[in-house]
Amino acid sequence: MVRTIAAVSVVDALADDLRRRLFSGDLPSGSPVTEALLAEDYNVSRSTSKAAIEKLTTEGLLERGAHKSARVPVLSIEDVRDIYRTRLRLESSALRELAAEHRVPASAAAANERVRQAGAAIAAGGSIAAVEPDMQFHASLVEAIGSPRVERMYRSLVDEVRLCMAQVQGRSLLGVEQIAAEHQEILEHLEAGDAEAAVACLDSHLGRARERLAEAIRASR
Repeated sequence: MVRTIAAVSVVDALADDLRRRLFSGDLPSGSPVTEALLAEDYNVSRSTSKAAIEKLTTEGLLERGAHKSARVPVLSIEDVRDIYRTRLRLESSALRELAAEHRVPASAAAANERVRQAGAAIAAGGSIAAVEPDMQFHASLVEAIGSPRVERMYRSLVDEVRLCMAQVQGRSLLGVEQIAAEHQEILEHLEAGDAEAAVACLDSHLGRARERLAEAIRASR
């Protein structure tokens, strides 16, 4: 099957579609992503395929050793723990600021409603459907404090976070109802102005996902 992509910028469009496939689980950990395969799948030149691969490699979504083809990274337990630890630092800071103002971002509440709605898709076998609204929930909390620099730091993590979340949901390690309930608890603590309770809930929420993914990686070795 030849895939077609919009010709906005062929390299960018190809990179965008590869990101979508990575986050949807269509390209699982360890999958090779070669110039020849992309050129055939998308009917583009090898130079276009190479540029798209280099773009995603720079973002950390693909990895390539010396004289080797690119592959989807296989996250180690140490990678997962460091990514989640960094998330916790940034998101906890945002929660404390929001709680001080008793502020519940409307965008976070809306994202959590989409997490709940994803339950139907997940029940039908599409567990990956919760990844994007789940990510939007957490990103909304960071964005709500209005710091461009903190947002930039968080965005630098976003793609790796999505890879983790895609693996968590792709492995059905957490139920969507539980995710949505814990999100709601965080929002309720913000509204009450209880920063430490919100952070404790976030720590438990992220820690559970982190450790279940770490255990799944350990078991698959």
